[in-house]
Amino acid sequence: MSEEQWHDIGDARQLAQQPLQQVMIGKTRAALSYANGQFGVINGSCNHVGGPLGLGTLEGEYVTCPWHHWKFHRITGEGEPGYEADRVPRYECKVEGGRLLVRDTPSSTRNRLPHEKHPLDRELKRAPGPLRVWGLSTTMMDDAHPRYSTSEALLQSALEHAGAKHALEFRMTKLRALNFRACEGYYSKSAYACTWPCSISQQHPHDGMQEVYENLVFWADVILVATPIRWGVASSLYFKMAERLNTVQNQITLRNRVMLKDKVAGFIITGGQDNIQAVAGQMLQFFGELGLQFPQFPYIAHSRGWTAEDMERNVEIVQHSQQLHDGARALLDRCVDLAARLAVGAAPRFERAGRKAAGIERRTPPASS
Repeated sequence: MSEEQWHDIGDARQLAQQPLQQVMIGKTRAALSYANGQFGVINGSCNHVGGPLGLGTLEGEYVTCPWHHWKFHRITGEGEPGYEADRVPRYECKVEGGRLLVRDTPSSTRNRLPHEKHPLDRELKRAPGPLRVWGLSTTMMDDAHPRYSTSEALLQSALEHAGAKHALEFRMTKLRALNFRACEGYYSKSAYACTWPCSISQQHPHDGMQEVYENLVFWADVILVATPIRWGVASSLYFKMAERLNTVQNQITLRNRVMLKDKVAGFIITGGQDNIQAVAGQMLQFFGELGLQFPQFPYIAHSRGWTAEDMERNVEIVQHSQQLHDGARALLDRCVDLAARLAVGAAPRFERAGRKAAGIERRTPPASS
């Protein structure tokens, strides 16, 4: 057998000191393992999204991908029990003269099983119809013993206005009702490990963030986000959600794929503490990074300042303030107006019925004299 068919990886004794490591077979990345006195070499790119198997962990006889935890047998390359047909190529290896040699060509082929697509893994296409409004409440409470939420109450007024004045379909999502895990830092491993659909959603079919993704990416044209002020910032639930939206922003970074087009956002911010402008600024910056558009005066807010600790008084003010509830409705009007103009600009993406429901029609410009 000629030398050209084998690649010298290095000193076998030194290589045996690590249970798993990444090596190169020429220009090919490979996962080299050592256990029970035997070396194993398999291709180093995971079948899922190409994670570096050699940088993962060795669990028994299986190499676990560091990105999303797919497993392949360290010698045969076959998938974990139940997924044996889903395999990565394996390579023959031998020790000669104290050196580990690996055959340049694999002894088996890669096989990717046809996995069923995730429901969110579909074309970014807006369903035809009138404009749609989605409200997102990020306040936290015990729904078994509910309290009055100033931010959620103003959001409710805005949404009801969408139906009453504009005859638009609207939905509200209460973030506290969704059972979802915090972001687990896949992006910190590699930008390519942060996938769309979100890696957590792919692994957990009942991940509550799927409702957020569905409404934000596919359904809504107008998004109203309501948050209380908590220690000078938005709610902890808001930030828990925001971290999971990295999956949307990362598509822009990796593929120049803007997932949110011709969508408008507005914000409702209330609290017993001050710092409204900082909260609004963060939200504007964040949703702007995702690709959303904003109307003039894109948020309404209410706060009585840092020293106003009589919270029951703060709640009472919002409950009975016609000005604040009218302000929420006016915010909705501004968002719908911009969304309607964007819809005309994006025609024929919207049906004529959508433009009519939004209160505008494409007009033929007058002939020049």
